[in-house]
Amino acid sequence: MAPRPGAYFEDLTPGDSWETAGHTFTEAAIIDFAFRFDPQPFHIDAEAAKSSMWGGIIASGFHTLAVSFRLVHQTGVLAANNVGGKGMDRLRWHRPVRPGDTLRVRVEVVSAERSRSNPDRGNVTLRYIAFNQRVEEVMSVEMLHLVACREQ
Repeated sequence: MAPRPGAYFEDLTPGDSWETAGHTFTEAAIIDFAFRFDPQPFHIDAEAAKSSMWGGIIASGFHTLAVSFRLVHQTGVLAANNVGGKGMDRLRWHRPVRPGDTLRVRVEVVSAERSRSNPDRGNVTLRYIAFNQRVEEVMSVEMLHLVACREQ
């Protein structure tokens, strides 16, 4: 079952899931992001990338992670009541993301536990699985979100 936009902690149950809209990576956006944050040759130099093990330009994993987070945010499920994050676990990049790839993210609620020290919020672990237009998994991560409670 997919939570509705504007979900509070109480609305998120382990096993709930939803999917995002897509985002298509362009070569220009890949290079721009990489120049600023991850300037490795296979992200920013088409000639160097051709002779790398990747055979061409690929997106930085950090770019893939950032876009995935934005896509999840844009669903609106957590937009109103996500009050922060506590970290991430099990981040893996499974396949390269190339210019022209369109990613979507499948989100699953792994766990939800009300905070004992701050009862106005709960700790919600979400598994993000990013996949391309061929439905190949390109990235997975578990994010620990702090989500506001409806009831104090």
